Amino acid sequence: MSKNIEISLSDGTLPAYLAEPAGRAEAAIVVIQEVFGVNAGIRRKCDVLAESGYLAIAPDLFWREEPGIELDPDVKPEMDRALSLFGEFDIDKGVRDIQAAISEARKLLRDGGKVGAVGYCAGGRLAFLTATRTNIDASVSYYGAGIEQYLNEKDAIARPLMLHFAGEDTFVPGEAVAEIRAALDAHSDVDIYEYEGVGHGFAAEFGNRRDEAAASLADERTAAFFARHLQ
Repeated sequence: MSKNIEISLSDGTLPAYLAEPAGRAEAAIVVIQEVFGVNAGIRRKCDVLAESGYLAIAPDLFWREEPGIELDPDVKPEMDRALSLFGEFDIDKGVRDIQAAISEARKLLRDGGKVGAVGYCAGGRLAFLTATRTNIDASVSYYGAGIEQYLNEKDAIARPLMLHFAGEDTFVPGEAVAEIRAALDAHSDVDIYEYEGVGHGFAAEFGNRRDEAAASLADERTAAFFARHLQ
């Protein structure tokens, strides 16, 4: 079952998409959007997680800029609008909104239920910051753009973190991935994977960016990671 919910914040109301499993959830996952809003692809990510037994919440992180926006990365004017919106986005407030979604998820679980987070693109950067700044139990980042700008926070990683990168990513160049690896490879709580020959957005649910083989492998690794760390 899925529905739209609202989460009360000190400065307003955070809309979110909630997908619930058929039975009672023992764990939850916060799904962190790309720059395209909580669109059909992000809602599908939540629905798939619910089918696997998780409670899934996708907060609308652009609620301050343009609430409810849904954009298609395969349409150039919509891609341009998405990048413009992210230029207006306050990263720090976004992480606080994610913490609010984590807290809401914990309220909806039985006592002691764990909460993970998974983010894509800009949401991949936010998933890294979720690992450094929130009380999340485990985080996964897909092709997180800009993570290298926040490596000074690496010592704050206290819970498991998985990072997926595309080998042919125009938004996350190889030099950035190498810098991230150099900073994090020795961290016992961090796993890093690269997928050669695929581009940014390879795990998108819909559209031209998806690469089925790479997406399936990354998603299998993510599923095993959450099964291991959210039980």
